[in-house]
Amino acid sequence: MEQKLKFWGWGYEGQGLDEQYIRQVETLAKALFGIAELPRLTPPTLASLELRSPRCQVPETLKSVCSTDKYDRALHSYGQSFYDAVRKLNNDFSNPPDVVAYPKSEQDIVDLYAWAADEGVTIIPFGGGTSVVGGVEPPQSDRPVVAMNLRRFDRVLEVDEQSLAARIQGGIYGPDLEAQLKPMGYTLRFFPQSFEFSTLGGWIATRAGGHFVMGPTHIDDLVESVRVVTPKGIIESRRLPGSGAGPSPDRMMIGSEGILGVITEAWVRIRRRTTRKWSASIHFSDYDAALEAVKDIAQSGLMPSNCRLLDAREAMLNGIAAGDCSVLVLAFESCGECCEDRFRQALNIAENAGGLPSIDVSAGDAKQGNESAESVGSKDEELATVGEDSSEQWKQSFLKMPYLREYLCARGIINETFETAMTWERLPEFIRSVRRATIEAIKEVTGRTGFVSCRLTHVYADGAAPYFTFLAYGDPERMIEQCEAIKTAAANRLIELGGTITHHHAVGRDHRPWYDQQRPDLFAQSLQAVKAQLDPDAILNPGVLIDP
Repeated sequence: MEQKLKFWGWGYEGQGLDEQYIRQVETLAKALFGIAELPRLTPPTLASLELRSPRCQVPETLKSVCSTDKYDRALHSYGQSFYDAVRKLNNDFSNPPDVVAYPKSEQDIVDLYAWAADEGVTIIPFGGGTSVVGGVEPPQSDRPVVAMNLRRFDRVLEVDEQSLAARIQGGIYGPDLEAQLKPMGYTLRFFPQSFEFSTLGGWIATRAGGHFVMGPTHIDDLVESVRVVTPKGIIESRRLPGSGAGPSPDRMMIGSEGILGVITEAWVRIRRRTTRKWSASIHFSDYDAALEAVKDIAQSGLMPSNCRLLDAREAMLNGIAAGDCSVLVLAFESCGECCEDRFRQALNIAENAGGLPSIDVSAGDAKQGNESAESVGSKDEELATVGEDSSEQWKQSFLKMPYLREYLCARGIINETFETAMTWERLPEFIRSVRRATIEAIKEVTGRTGFVSCRLTHVYADGAAPYFTFLAYGDPERMIEQCEAIKTAAANRLIELGGTITHHHAVGRDHRPWYDQQRPDLFAQSLQAVKAQLDPDAILNPGVLIDP
């Protein structure tokens, strides 16, 4: 029997956190907020839902690819943000899509566009539905809404072994993509936290970032060409290793967030599967010294696969340290060649900055393995590593985070994240200032002390991407309002200081006010002109990136 996704939470029905982990989290939450007992919201059932009747009639020619089933409509009502979690747990499905379409071919997409234009219907392209920024929810409008799910576009169509590239359909989920490449010995090596439930087309449309902190880790780095079905026709960029022929057409589609068309195929750069890994965790009592060590490693040219710095609060939250030190999770990987020399050079940089390795890293050669070193979606095989450290514990905690959100939300705890980027010379004060603004907002909004942690998810020679997590004890009746006030204060501060409103979570509807401030006005007008040319009837995803 095919597994069904939860319409109200993360993952498949029956999946969730184990009881021991839940008890640990509950104990930590009570200690953080000084409370004796947590409230409990009960997830909704499908039987409890009362959805409004569809506001449009599907033509006979499209009925074979369209559904008005209650489960389908509920599943496509929201993404996976904190706000979405609260609404779902409160049984608020007041604005579902009227229809869910599952096109089987590009012609089906063209036919859906034609119907939408004739009848004044809005179409929301829907990949895996893992958006945390309001990118897939139906807009509040009198226009009927169709959620277009690309899950039937789910195959690796072609592999060019000489050029190490593959032509893959846009609706394929991460695990299926890897499973189809694996027998040939290849991997895309792209593992965002949403890997298990997100799609290649969704990654491209949102300019997603993978799990690796350096090297080709953004989907931008991996796309060779794209094929997009727009309401005005098909755009397919030429497949090349590089080109200087004007602005790149595929770059226009990367990050377009479903407002210009639907990505049905892409040629992407693949690589041979990783077989060896070297890793260690290094503890720092001085956070600024840790930042300096990460900067030096990033600028050294050593190119670690992981160089993720967790501040003391983040390390404590994930059970890696006691809350008295920051932890740098460092790793190198290869497809057979030895990286031990580069690993030890990076380790030496960290130690010279005052870091203390938590393990004996003098182990010998690693054994051969078959699984990607940092894969967050493949759990059946373990890659042999040199050294045992906190990286595996971090990885397991990383996998649990999306499930943790729905659990904490049901206990009245505001649990939200935001990420940004900043250059090195401003980074230490930037992190302190944004964290301070968030803490002050939590106190003002909830009347209690909150919890704010930070980790660096990606590092570059010229800067890094701080990723903040905040926890606050909210009023179950006002959690969305409270969370919005806290996040607004943090976003205002980071934009004021010159940061970006998003490093890899996309813009959606939630980030629009700050994206509008960040981008040049003339660029916004240019994007509107492109939108008007490719989508003249404003069918696709209104309110995302720009207004129709």
